[in-house]
Amino acid sequence: MPFTVVRMNLVAPHEPPETLSARYRAAVEMAAYADAHGVDTVQTEEHHGTGNGWLPSPFAFAGAVFGATSRIAVTVSAIIGPLYDPLRLAEDIAVLDLLSGGRLVTVAGIGYRPEEYEQAGVEWGRRGKLQDLLLETLLKAWTGEPFTYEGRTVRVTPRPFTQPHPMLLVGGSSKAAARRAARLGLPFFPSAHLPDLEAYYREQLALHGTEGWTMMPAEKTPLLHLSEDPDRAWALYGEHFLHEARMYASWQSKDIRSAVRSTAATVAELRAEGVYRIVTPDECAALGAESLVLHPLCGGMPLEEGWRSLRLFTDDVLPRLHG
Repeated sequence: MPFTVVRMNLVAPHEPPETLSARYRAAVEMAAYADAHGVDTVQTEEHHGTGNGWLPSPFAFAGAVFGATSRIAVTVSAIIGPLYDPLRLAEDIAVLDLLSGGRLVTVAGIGYRPEEYEQAGVEWGRRGKLQDLLLETLLKAWTGEPFTYEGRTVRVTPRPFTQPHPMLLVGGSSKAAARRAARLGLPFFPSAHLPDLEAYYREQLALHGTEGWTMMPAEKTPLLHLSEDPDRAWALYGEHFLHEARMYASWQSKDIRSAVRSTAATVAELRAEGVYRIVTPDECAALGAESLVLHPLCGGMPLEEGWRSLRLFTDDVLPRLHG
């Protein structure tokens, strides 16, 4: 049985607030529908100042999802750790962990867009040290005990539901990220299928005498949309996928590795590439993948088309996979 994901980043180029509000509310309703039909997790993200509405506040969205659901997890993949105040983040995650009964999964990365640091007034060159401070502070804060933070004694309450602490993974595609995760005994979330980096992380675990595990994307992890007529869907909606793919690619330097990296410049190239795929329910059920990532509102997809894709996935594909 594959791990099932519904991805939501709320990208909607040129959408006015009135319709964007409807999109946000539909995303929460879709999460509730996915929850009722056995999907494993809603995955959301964080980016700032993008011009197309890319979700900047994943924890606020997670709270709305938790309020509308009872079982499904929310995976925030990933926060830009150095942009957060560590004590406030510890409080926010603890509250969400309590509200959800332990259904929040947070992946902490350091990002790759200097302009996001500039907007937040955070020094790009200090991101590694700030990430260390964030992770170390979260782990201390969630004990509920007093500790020293920047020369003063502080205490964070309430304690979270999940013990010893809420699910926290270190994300990234660098050896520095792997070392950071291993030193702190935290699980590692490589941003792409990187077996050599996974092996390095395991070496670092042994070196530090800590324990951990890896949640690594498969070699191919396409973003899926379901349609009974993929040719028609590509013709009508391909530009939505291309918009997201091109913007995401524009942020990535040659040193950044991602499971969803695209080099396509046209809809035809995007379709041939296979990073984004529109498949029939039969094709989806036959993929045999370790995980299935549905992206129903990709790039400002019309809400009715997003609902069609989700319902084909939950009502047609999932019953077959559950056997």
